[in-house]
Amino acid sequence: MKKIDFDETAIIGEVESVNAGEVVVSLQELPDSKGVHSAKIGELIAIATSNHSIFTIGSVTDVHRTYAQNSEDTLLGGESVTNMLDVVNQLESVFIGTLLTVRGKNVNKFKRGIEDFPSPGDKVYSFDSKNLTLFMSSITELSEDVSPLTLGKYAIDKQSIANLNGDKFFQKHAAILGSTGSGKSWLVSKLLEDASNLEYSNIIVFDIHGEYHTLTKSEGGFATYLKIAGPADTALHDGLLYLPYWTLNREELQSIVLDRTDHDAPNQANRFNYHVLKQKKNEVEKNQAGVEITGDSPVPFKIDELISELKNDDEETINSATKSNRKVKGPWNGKLTRFIARLESKSQDRRYAFMFNPPKETYEYGWLQTLYETLLSTQVDRSGIKIIDFSEVPSDILPIVTGVIGRLIFDLQSWIHAEKRTPVALVCDEAHLYLPTRDLMTSSESQSVKNFERVAKEGRKYGLSLVVVSQRPADLNRTILSQCNNFIVLRLTNGSDQSSVRTMLPDSMDQFLNQLPVLDTGEAIAVGDAVIMPTRIILGRPKYEPDSNTKRFWNDWNQKPFDLDILKRAINNMRAQAYL
Repeated sequence: MKKIDFDETAIIGEVESVNAGEVVVSLQELPDSKGVHSAKIGELIAIATSNHSIFTIGSVTDVHRTYAQNSEDTLLGGESVTNMLDVVNQLESVFIGTLLTVRGKNVNKFKRGIEDFPSPGDKVYSFDSKNLTLFMSSITELSEDVSPLTLGKYAIDKQSIANLNGDKFFQKHAAILGSTGSGKSWLVSKLLEDASNLEYSNIIVFDIHGEYHTLTKSEGGFATYLKIAGPADTALHDGLLYLPYWTLNREELQSIVLDRTDHDAPNQANRFNYHVLKQKKNEVEKNQAGVEITGDSPVPFKIDELISELKNDDEETINSATKSNRKVKGPWNGKLTRFIARLESKSQDRRYAFMFNPPKETYEYGWLQTLYETLLSTQVDRSGIKIIDFSEVPSDILPIVTGVIGRLIFDLQSWIHAEKRTPVALVCDEAHLYLPTRDLMTSSESQSVKNFERVAKEGRKYGLSLVVVSQRPADLNRTILSQCNNFIVLRLTNGSDQSSVRTMLPDSMDQFLNQLPVLDTGEAIAVGDAVIMPTRIILGRPKYEPDSNTKRFWNDWNQKPFDLDILKRAINNMRAQAYL
């Protein structure tokens, strides 16, 4: 590759002032009355250092003009006051890295970090089209050497491919944030498409609205489709996912069936835990004698037997301790009635059938392995990228279901020896719906959030990564967002959402985020460990586009009447709580 060479014609000014994160440049006037060099937001500049082969690279964030009074001028008759003022044109730029035009046998090597900070008076150069192409080509070549994840093109040079470091992107968690309609679903589809080119990629997508079904093999795509079983599903078959209640730990199960405001809640939790553990121990003894378990161990037990035992406790009478020897209420008599009613209600509700009334095969002791194989298998006949459709899961139980899947995978990864682990990534679409901030959290959501917070804080050690996707970062859990080291931010117009992103990024990136409201659909700013150079990116179009269901209101109102046949079908679906 040809070496980047800045000549005198590329000088646009000199350093006026500098601090640890940015530099102010005074722009010089061009000869022959051509004015001053033009400088635009987002363009790159190169600042000379004491070493002629090293340049500090910055990105322009502000351009302004001021006026300073020339003390030597005096106002003459009829002369304008502005003739006494000197025009001062300046730009501000944030540092993004260092360019080594020559380093040994290598040329045009860019690296993060500042090797030599500029000083006032240092010359500042612009990139002409030739040098910009050479520089961006070196960025592309460097990113291709480190597990490339291709997003699209750089906005400043649309010929250069914008790659991320795939390893660092997943190793340290990531967040994809942007207002509705900004292109998040496109970006997620593009990311999954790139990952599908790997031999054994292992990614689980939490598809809350069922929009990624277009990526699945059944529709000519590359991913495996899974759906949380709906009310109309009564049997096991490929593509259906059941989460039997016995896969939940005690806290998760109690958050569904136990009312903590009930004054008898401690007694109810006590008897619930006692009978569940007793059943689980009996099951283990029959299948794997000698194994010690706890109440949280994922071992099958029967909900109808549990209810029967609880009813016995609730109706139990004992002999009085007095001489009359008459019958009196037992210690739990009358204290479990409301708890039993809630448990029966949940177990009989068809919306919760995937959990409380699954097919009988799911009660088998060895079925847990079948569940894990469905979630994690990367065999030839089953894609390692799984799209889990949550669209038929009731909203009040959605946080529990997502949390259980996250916790099950975390638990398994933590019990596999480090050298045997295969890394797994969880892509949490619409994450604000089930991973809210603490002030928006309900009791049922707290357990799910706790599970994902643990994944965010400890998952990297066990080969488990999070990619959270949200249109409302202001509503997204702070702890989880703070653990993300990579951010791809699309257009954000809401002030509170912009502020939430700012708090998660270094101050030096603040000026980049000022561009968020004016980004076009499909444009993003990528920042983090996985990004060689933080800059504006034009996202590539995925081959398999998601079914985002963005309606053309004005066009449809002009062309399509309301379909009464569809109305009848929709009412039937609503009554059945399933798409019939």
